[in-house]
Parts: sequence; C-alpha cells; structure tokens
Amino acid sequence: MALSPSHTLNIGILAHVDAGKTSLTERLLFDSGAIERLGSVDAGDTRTDTGDLERQRGITIRSAVASFTAGDVQINLIDTPGHADFIAEVERALGVLDGAVLVLSAVEGVQAGTRLLMRTLRRLRLPTLLFVNKIDRVGARGDALLADIRRGLAPVAVPMTAVTGLGTPRARASAHPLTDPLVRERIAEVVAEADDAVLARLVDGGAPSAGQLRAALAARTADGSLHPVYFGSALGGQGVDALIAGMAGLIPPAPVRSGGGPRGTVFAVRQPPGGERTAHVRLYEGELRPRQRVVLHRRTADGGSTALAGRITGLDVVGRPPGDGGPLTAGNIAVLRGLPGIRTGDRLGTPLPDSGAGGRGGDARSGGQGDLGLFAAPTLETLVRARNPARAAALRAALLALADQDPLLQARPADGGATSLLLHGEVQKEIIAATLLQEYGVEAEFAPSRVVCFERPCGTGEACHEIARRGHTGPWATVGLRVEPGPRGSGPVFAYETELGALPHGFHQAVEETALATLRRGPRGLAVTDCRVVLTRSGFVGPVSVAGHFRTVTSAVLLRALGRAGTRIHEPYHAFEAELPFDALAPVAARLGALGAEIGETSAETSGGRPMWLVGGVVPARRVRACEAALPGLTHGEGVWTSAPSGDRPVRGEGAWCLPAGPEGEGTGRGA
Repeated sequence: MALSPSHTLNIGILAHVDAGKTSLTERLLFDSGAIERLGSVDAGDTRTDTGDLERQRGITIRSAVASFTAGDVQINLIDTPGHADFIAEVERALGVLDGAVLVLSAVEGVQAGTRLLMRTLRRLRLPTLLFVNKIDRVGARGDALLADIRRGLAPVAVPMTAVTGLGTPRARASAHPLTDPLVRERIAEVVAEADDAVLARLVDGGAPSAGQLRAALAARTADGSLHPVYFGSALGGQGVDALIAGMAGLIPPAPVRSGGGPRGTVFAVRQPPGGERTAHVRLYEGELRPRQRVVLHRRTADGGSTALAGRITGLDVVGRPPGDGGPLTAGNIAVLRGLPGIRTGDRLGTPLPDSGAGGRGGDARSGGQGDLGLFAAPTLETLVRARNPARAAALRAALLALADQDPLLQARPADGGATSLLLHGEVQKEIIAATLLQEYGVEAEFAPSRVVCFERPCGTGEACHEIARRGHTGPWATVGLRVEPGPRGSGPVFAYETELGALPHGFHQAVEETALATLRRGPRGLAVTDCRVVLTRSGFVGPVSVAGHFRTVTSAVLLRALGRAGTRIHEPYHAFEAELPFDALAPVAARLGALGAEIGETSAETSGGRPMWLVGGVVPARRVRACEAALPGLTHGEGVWTSAPSGDRPVRGEGAWCLPAGPEGEGTGRGA
C-alpha cells in the first residue's frame, strides 16, 4: 500500500524555447514510475503537450500539470510554454509555484528567454534549480557554460553533478558525494558566498559536515540566494535521478495556513467547443469539496472588481486517482467543474490586499493573491473578421471563449463587425487562427498587427453640459466632468464629487459606464489611461430625463474636458541586450541609433570563451523586429539579441504614430 505524501511541492519547468523542457518533464514522470512509456515531442505523444496544435508544432502552448512521487513527497510539475509569445501562461504559473527548474541547453547555453526568466525568478526569490540539458550533444559545454551561468544568470551557482564524456553519446552525470571530504570542501567554498555560517567554518579551517552542508544548501536555495546546477540529458536520462533528489530535498513546501475559509487562484481554464469548462485551481488555505458553494472574485478592465457565485459539481485533485473526489487541501492543485463563468485569474474566497511580488515566491509562497505583473502587457493589436460573414457570430463566441482562457487577449468589438485582440507576438496570432479553424470550425482573417499606443492627460480639464432654465433643447441631462492625471499604472478611475443620491442609480450608472467606454477610444482614437474622471455636476428633470440622455451628454462632455486637459501619445518600449563580436560594435551602434534605440551600458565580456561586447539599452517596440533583422548581417551571424517589454515613453514626432508597423518598424498601432 502506497504511503500518503508528507507534503506537496508545485514546481514549474521553465526554459527558453527548444531547451528540452517538455522532454525533461516526460523523463521525470517516466523515471519516477508515473507513466509506463516514455513519450517524445517529435512523436507528439508526451503527457503534457496534449493539444492537437502542440503535437503538430512540437511546442508547448498552454501550461499543463502532471504529478509524480519522490519518496514521501508529491511533486506536481507545471510544464510551461517556452516561446515568448505565450509568456502570459508562464506568469500565471509562477503565481502558484513553490519552486522552479530552469532548463538550459549545454550547447546553446544562456539564451534570451533564459535571462528573462531567471531575472524574474530571482526577483521573486523563488527556489530555483538549474538543469543543463543535452550533455550528450556535440558541442556541449561544461565549465565554460558554468562560468556563463555565474556571470549572466546566477552569481552563486553550485554544481551538484560531475560529468564524464561531455559532448559524446557516452556522456554520463553522477551526483557529487557529499561524504567525500574533497568534494564537500569544494562545494562549501561556493556555498560560503551566500552562507555566513559556512564561510565562518571555512575561515576557522574546517569544512562543514555532510549534514551541515545539505542544510546550508537547502536554506540558501529556499531563500533564492544560491542555485544548485545539475547536468544531464532528458532524452538519455542522465542526471535526472540527482535532479529529482534535489527537487524533493532542497525546495521547501509553502507554509500552510489553517482555520480559514478556502482561498486560491485559478491559473488555467480549458473550454473545449461544446464541452464542459474546467479550471485548474491552486489552494492556499482551507478545503474544497464537491457540491460546495464558492465565491470567485475578478478584477475588471477598468480596475474595479466583480464577484461570481457558483457550486462545484466535480473536483479532481492532481496526483490522486480519478474519481477520488477530494477534498482539495491547502498547497494542492485540483481541476474544478460546474462553474460555467469561471475565468483564468479569478480568486477564490475573500481576496487579500495586493502584496506584490516582492516576497519569497510572491503570490503562492507568501499566501498573497495579488496580480504579479511580472511581464509587460501585450504590445500588439490585431482586428479579426470571419472569412465567411455568416460565421461572424460564431467567431465572436469563439474569441470570447478564448479570452476567458487568456484574459490578456481582451476581445472587444471593433468597427465594421471586427473584433480587436491584444497579442504578444505573431506566433500567438498563428496559433489563435489555427485554434479557431480546428476547434471551432471558423476561418478567420487577421489584419496586420499594430503596436498598441495610448494617451495620458497632460493636465487638468473641465467641461459641463447643463439643462437650460428656459427653452431647453437637446438631451435632458446635466453633467459636469473634470479630468486629471493619475499615477502611472493606475488605469482609468471614475469618482464623484456630487452626492450619490443626487441622481437615480440608473443615471449614475449610465454616466460612469459611458465615461469609461469613452476613455477606451479617446480624442485621437486611442485608449486614455492613468487618469481620474470626476463627476462635478449633475441634474435631471423627471420624468423627461432618461438614461440615454446621460450617455449622449457624458461622451461629449468628457471629450471636451480631455481636449482642455491635453493628451500625449505614449508607445511601448523594449529593454534590449545585444552580444556582439568585438569588430561589430560601431556598425551595430550606428544602426540601432538610426532605429531610435537609446544605448545604455556597454561592457566587454567573455561568452563561451570568446571576447565580445555586451550592449544594453531601450528601443521602441515598433522597431524591435528591424533591430533583430539587422543584427545577423552586421555581426556575420554571431550576434545575439535579447529584448523584453519595458514600460513606455512619449512618441517622438506625433505625426508618425498612425503608420502601420512593418519590417522596418514604421509606426505604431491603435488603442485597445
């Protein structure tokens, strides 16, 4: 009879695309006995890539959960997408993790996505192990790659395995025996960089014992100050046993609160066409059982919140036999059924104040449930239409279903019967088009993507429409509005200086809804954000006044107030790093400057044993593709480009904002 696990760990498998992340997940499940046959990405039969598109393309599109047991520890693996276009899936997974395994290729080494992910993991102080995959491939590197990791990813990287036959099919990896005094002393010297107690022992002339060193490794891994490194091969199975031991022994479980009601986060929703909607939930506190009534809290697009009540009809706890029925306890993950309105990002129970992502592990490990905001919002917009106009309603329904699974898509009606979608990149657009065709039977046409620009008020402006005392014509509504700048990131906020009882509730609602809708398409057709709209005057004449009068007046008054306040267009920027051969610095810098980049820190580094320049800076998002396209020709194919969204700045020369984005990056897009 199998023993019940002492605790559960939720561990994410993260990597730059094609580093071998899904292959490692499959190997972990196979070697632990969770599956009987080893699947492969090429064959399209892995446990976690279950979608038709994932199997056809050989990439992970949606996060998936699978479970295995190591000793008395249940480990839930969350396999995340590696492609940057699906970074939203990664962010949602990070919010429910106890730890992570970051996968690198021993051949390609530290890549663009690797750096972005590691910076985020270190910011969260999330316990993270590094697995260097593909040691049996030609060109695999060992010590040189470890030096790159220490320089560019994790300053205190502790090698936990020894490798023989590196770069050959005979490559093998074995765990360093901490019982060996020489090995123990060598590892202790690295651990001492993050642990004062180990440093003190070494200074006093004695290495710590094996038990003391294990305890120090676990403590410093838990607080994110060091990162154990395991070498191996997911396909060949080398080094995987040592990694499993590290996952179970070095990553601690999250603290579990008791005595409160159920509280958790919905981090994935699946809605097959015509099928039942299911949701993956990580529980932080309390218990959930079938037929239990729950309340879900959701943040709305205008910064407010709404609640949805429902009853769970079915519950499958990850790691337990099908039909087990729960309960779902704190620290575990389950698939819920019976909540048709549930969406990705919903919060279960009474939400706590936003604690940010600065604590250890942020959302999951600290018990908070605030939005992490680790990665930038989508910076591209496209318009979608059904190729067959008769299928327009079906397309709209399908896009709304997809937006429930990924709220960042923000599916909204647009002019001419089109639907607006926000995207992270062109691959995501291709996947959405294929999903619409294969799963919903709708062939869609996508307009060329545009970079999303928006407006912010420059100052304060007021306007008013009043009902005349005599001979009034036009809408019977008095509305006065003031627009003023708000803090960065605050979004649009509506407030009152009038008494709430001065107008009937329906009129108040009409004013607020119309104001927020008008801000989505401001004076220049772009969304207006980070502003405060205040109702300063109101009046009506009953029974002549109706809600429609207030909607008509509010839009016109708000646009006049915005005109008096003045608005400025902003566009998204990317922060970039470029690795360049020594002789390519001047031509690359000249080209980047011509494309509007602002070059910041430049330093001489060594990568893979070769001298190179590391150039950093920022560049308008609409110019990123042009920068990427120019780099190979200017560096003889040796340059490496890394970029990620990084805030926004005012558009230079506002007459150019309306041009479509193209290969040269000319122009931005329209507001969402």
